[in-house]
Amino acid sequence: MARVRYGARTEVEIGAARTASSRLPDIWSTGVVAVWESDPDAVAAVLPPPLKPTGRPLVRVNISKVDLPGYPLGAGSFAVAAAHDGVEGWYPLVMPMTHERALIGGREVFGEPKKLGEVTVERDGLVVRAALARHGIEFVEVRGAVSGALPLPEPTQKTDFYFKFLPAVDGSGFDADPVLVHCVRNEKVRKLERITGDVVLRESMYDPVADLPVRELVGITLGEKTTDQKGRVVERVSGQALLPYIHQRYDDPQQILDGPPEGST
Repeated sequence: MARVRYGARTEVEIGAARTASSRLPDIWSTGVVAVWESDPDAVAAVLPPPLKPTGRPLVRVNISKVDLPGYPLGAGSFAVAAAHDGVEGWYPLVMPMTHERALIGGREVFGEPKKLGEVTVERDGLVVRAALARHGIEFVEVRGAVSGALPLPEPTQKTDFYFKFLPAVDGSGFDADPVLVHCVRNEKVRKLERITGDVVLRESMYDPVADLPVRELVGITLGEKTTDQKGRVVERVSGQALLPYIHQRYDDPQQILDGPPEGST
């Protein structure tokens, strides 16, 4: 009988897949990062407990193109500054990805709020434009011009916070209490330039980032970097406390809260 491809993989095949994923070379991306101070009440309002605001109400958008061999990827992240248990980092609200492969791994393994979307990073001479779009709405646009080179930072660690959970089968909340994940990224930069420009936030019912306005622009950069990441579960959190924020993850949270329609398959 020919092999049934949905059948069980052998231990050798599983081991080979693990080995291949652990030996990935450095993958470099080219991206625009913009950071600004926003409304402190708005930043606090989007943080599920036990996350808390930091000393500055910062918002960061990262828009990148990754030159994977034969598989170019657009990746974005819109995040607010947050703290947990003495650790300061970022809590992403939405992470548009241009391919399903990047989306599935991040959501299922780490609990990242990834969604399929469109990612633009363009440079024409000194002029730079980057944008994130979903459902035909370009909800973030960063535009400007290169105004000079910046010194390369030392390799650094950055932390993102994610909530990993499974909605309950009957629509009553979650199958089990969600977990809070600390995802630590080791970042190396090989090129960095300053951008003089601005950030435009547009109204979108699906990605309402316009609620976190640019009060004071901290800076915009264009850089080439590579990162690796490791996550760990730091604690279980209250499902009831997280439930009011579940809409952050879905375009139509009613699908999750209602449960499946009767007789569906």
